[in-house]
Amino acid sequence: MRSGLAPVAEHTVAAVVHEVPAYAEVFTGGTGRTIERAVELALAGFLELTAGTGGADAGTPLGPALDGAYALGRGEARSGRSMDALLAAYRVGARIAWRELSGIAAAGHLPSGEMARFAEFLFAYIDQLSALSVAGHADELATTGRVREHYLERLAHSLLTGANPDDLAAAAERASWEPPRSLTAVIVPEARARGVLVRLDPRTLQAVEDVPEGRMTVLLVPDAEGRSRPSLVGALLGADAVVGPARPWTGARSSYLRTQRAVRLGLRPTGRAPLDTEQRLADLVLRSDVEALDDLRAQVLAPLDALRPGPRAKLVETLRSWLLHHGRREEIAADLFVHPQTVRYRMSQLREVYGSRLEDPTTVLELTIALGSADPG
Repeated sequence: MRSGLAPVAEHTVAAVVHEVPAYAEVFTGGTGRTIERAVELALAGFLELTAGTGGADAGTPLGPALDGAYALGRGEARSGRSMDALLAAYRVGARIAWRELSGIAAAGHLPSGEMARFAEFLFAYIDQLSALSVAGHADELATTGRVREHYLERLAHSLLTGANPDDLAAAAERASWEPPRSLTAVIVPEARARGVLVRLDPRTLQAVEDVPEGRMTVLLVPDAEGRSRPSLVGALLGADAVVGPARPWTGARSSYLRTQRAVRLGLRPTGRAPLDTEQRLADLVLRSDVEALDDLRAQVLAPLDALRPGPRAKLVETLRSWLLHHGRREEIAADLFVHPQTVRYRMSQLREVYGSRLEDPTTVLELTIALGSADPG
């Protein structure tokens, strides 16, 4: 039997390639020959076991065979494959090995009782190899999961501390984390974080921070800008959360700082709804959030974004004067050095764009804050 192990291993690998499609490509070329040698080693270990000379000692052929089975399971996990294909390969291998070895045993006139014992040993041995591979696969997944979790935590910390883009890109690659378009910072009490996470994008990063209010979890939620933001806000109902603005993913620290400022300035969620800082920009500006002023300007002047720069600048100038002079046309005209009819024409354009919002006190307040300082854009 020992002298015939090489062809047995070759036939076993050929059968696995034929019957387990997942390995058809993996076992070709040099890899196939390596696998054949591994199968031959496993069979040699089995023969030592049946001869009563082997054991679990790594110094015998059996030891390396068992170690190899464990390593094979870990390799499957690293390759991203489940155990299904490997267990199927073991079943095929057991069948072919039995067919080949039993033929040799029969040719050597092995008694039927010994043949039955031989079969029992073989299939028990394959079960042992399978179990070790399953253990290796599970251990690799657990280890990989812990390592990746550690890398994800480091990435979140780097984002919150404002690391440079190159370092962030490298950290994302180490963590096998595909960078999104944007990240939105969300602060929730640590006790609420687990319940919230199941409702968010699975790519969401998290970090725990100590603040005067207690331990809080910072969530960095991918691609929750624009039309996706209401879904994020809805997922946070009842979580006592504070939601920052969406920012390009390398600028997530800006979103995090916004949530911190909101909490520090005394803004809090009301009822079950989270505190959406994008809806409280005027409050943040009035409470000394300079960055929020830029966002407020962009938000309230967004209806004019489709215009060319020249006409847009004139309408912004007119809107600012209209707010300053409370809509008095003659005073606006004098302020802008234009004819009152020009003021009337421009205001008709503005009313076309803004509609009834120019009569809404909240909109007027936001426009006044946004345009009441230099460089209104």
